[in-house]
Amino acid sequence: MDGWGKLQSSFSGLNLGQSANKFAKGFSSSVQATKERLGQVAPDEITELPQEYKDLEARVDALRQAHLTLLKITKVYESETYDYPTQIQESIAELGTSIGHNITSFAAANLKGTNLPAPTPTAPPEHQHKTLPHALGRAATNAASAVLITPEGTVGDHKLGKALHGYAGAWEKIAEARVEQDASIKANFLHPWQGTLNSSIAIAMKARQAVRVSRLELDAAKQTLKNAGPTKQEAARIDVENAEDDLVQKTEVAITLMKTVLENPEPLKDLNELAKAQLMFYATAAEALSTVQGEIEELSVAAEGEYRRETTEIIPLSP
Repeated sequence: MDGWGKLQSSFSGLNLGQSANKFAKGFSSSVQATKERLGQVAPDEITELPQEYKDLEARVDALRQAHLTLLKITKVYESETYDYPTQIQESIAELGTSIGHNITSFAAANLKGTNLPAPTPTAPPEHQHKTLPHALGRAATNAASAVLITPEGTVGDHKLGKALHGYAGAWEKIAEARVEQDASIKANFLHPWQGTLNSSIAIAMKARQAVRVSRLELDAAKQTLKNAGPTKQEAARIDVENAEDDLVQKTEVAITLMKTVLENPEPLKDLNELAKAQLMFYATAAEALSTVQGEIEELSVAAEGEYRRETTEIIPLSP
């Protein structure tokens, strides 16, 4: 077959009439929507959708808004720095260390076999989680070392140092629980919660859009029938009947999909996973802090008693 024959064959496979009809309907529905928006269509000329459909629309809108509202806040769990804004300064310092490590490592590897002295590679910077619990643990550890380590390099018997050491240990446990909480929330809440928005709710919204377009096409067809001349009335009447059937079908589909979305138990399961992950984190935090607080209180009482005894010996009470 020559090129012209192939071209003719390709055109013969196209339903140009159907494409033209689809384009005409799309244009008519757009015109109808514009007229309604501008108030050029009387209210009684707009096809009323079933009350059941309108009630379901309102409930699905509320469900979608609930998903968006909670997702907007809980997405902070995707970034571990949400409770520790000063991490930016630490990140800059670590970047400098990382650059220095990369440069010395590169030089050490590429200056071998040359007359130039090769620098000793520096150790790569240790990864540090950028969360408030991790930061508190690091700060308390450094503070404990500063208080406990004597100028001779031995470990002293300082009550504040011991308290800081215990406090640091508690926050290390909390920090570990915090990382586990965030990972659980991302996997068991955020991903499925977003998935519901992108799947079942989105499909229901598309079905509603199809209903809207079908309703506009029906009302546009009614206007065409109303203004049609005698020779075109029969064709216009058939268009109206077909548009009515299409609207009924699409409305039934949309009602079914919206009911399915509203009855879906998955969002409840997802919310339960969110609460469960948070509960485990706060329970771990409460237990760790309760234990260390008791220890710190004992050290505090002992230190106060010693201080009072020493003060009394230095400054004896007058008779």
